[in-house]
Amino acid sequence: MRGQARALGAVLAGARDENRAALIGYFPAGFPTLEGGIRAVTAMVEGGCDIIEIGLPHSDPVLDGPVIQTADDIALRGGIRISGVLRTVREVRAATGVPVLVMTYWNPVDRYGPERFAAELAEAGGAGCILPDLPVEESEAWRKAAERHGLATVFVVAPSSKDARIADITAAGSGFVYAASLMGVTGTRESVGRDAAELVGRVRGTPELPVCVGLGVSDARQAAEVAAFADGVIVGSAFVQRLLDHPDDEAAGLAALRSLAAELASGTRR
Repeated sequence: MRGQARALGAVLAGARDENRAALIGYFPAGFPTLEGGIRAVTAMVEGGCDIIEIGLPHSDPVLDGPVIQTADDIALRGGIRISGVLRTVREVRAATGVPVLVMTYWNPVDRYGPERFAAELAEAGGAGCILPDLPVEESEAWRKAAERHGLATVFVVAPSSKDARIADITAAGSGFVYAASLMGVTGTRESVGRDAAELVGRVRGTPELPVCVGLGVSDARQAAEVAAFADGVIVGSAFVQRLLDHPDDEAAGLAALRSLAAELASGTRR
């Protein structure tokens, strides 16, 4: 894997060398506005995020909980399109220098054209794509386009995934494996779930890719819990909620994002 995907691997390896997990922050493009979303993600990196996932808002986000659904709805009503998602990737990458991935359902990419999407994402400086609903058996066309353009393809595994399925996913994927800490939709929770550590252990039994855990992490204690066994800690809803809490005061919202990122980053240092 070349290009920005290589930079993604370098960041994950660098965090491991520092005896910590990487902090990966998710945020949907276009929320609360296109420019406001870019400023929000930049603040997350300033607070301590090592890697960024930019969400491509979808009208039917079946895997997302109410917090991200609310942000997606605001972004869609504001007119966000794939061009705006790619602009967000480009500007965040240029402003921060951290690896930036897009997290999206497959349908928008399929309609846009996998080759076109991969080419434009690479041109924008993207490191890869996370595709939670693309079956690995149907992913060959995308994976070939991604490889041509130096992009990582990140697949998602869940506690319900069988060992054979995990082996197929890790063999086909690149960049890292996204391990969902529990069954259900995105959102903050009191506990990350006991199944997460077992799932990471099962993934590590296959050809080696870094394993990053998401769904449910919202504070330093939970980040530390995950960092004890994973290569990366993925946080999304907690960041989005901080901005939802400050709808009329952007400065306060950005400060809250920086503060949360700093708190989470402290937790990732095992």
